Amino acid sequence: MLSVIRWSTGIILGLIMFIPSAQAEEPFDITYCGSGTLIILTKTKELTVASVDAKGITISNHENKAFNNFTWHGIGFMLIKNGTRNWKSYAKFMDTDGSFIIVKTTMDGFKFLQGTGKWEGITGGGKGWLITKGKPITQGTIQNCRRVTGTFELPKKASKKNTN
Repeated sequence: MLSVIRWSTGIILGLIMFIPSAQAEEPFDITYCGSGTLIILTKTKELTVASVDAKGITISNHENKAFNNFTWHGIGFMLIKNGTRNWKSYAKFMDTDGSFIIVKTTMDGFKFLQGTGKWEGITGGGKGWLITKGKPITQGTIQNCRRVTGTFELPKKASKKNTN
């Protein structure tokens, strides 16, 4: 009897050791659209330097509805030198409860930098691309929509509150 108890205890402890301490990666697929102000510092054949200050809203394209109906505010910087484009932006995405996520976007992709509230400890990222761009309604503005797909992960303590 004692050997059965030891054997059972060993199996249970072994299984507990393999339970992950963090939630598994979850997919996301969002479209975010917005409008903003474009400031061109210089625009020549050899060099263009500009910034954008934009705001908008997200729509989730995934069944898990991750990041659906978030509002966002972002600032970006563009450099085009001899035809080579470089882009970097930072954005704050806020959920309907007021918790937010800070995101960095470059030519290489989309990366979560920080989260608050239910998004505290978020990691992950993805790839994005322009899906539509409208003719500026007013000079010095931009209007467009981008799509981003990827994965995110939250620490276990926040795993029950990860979608909106």
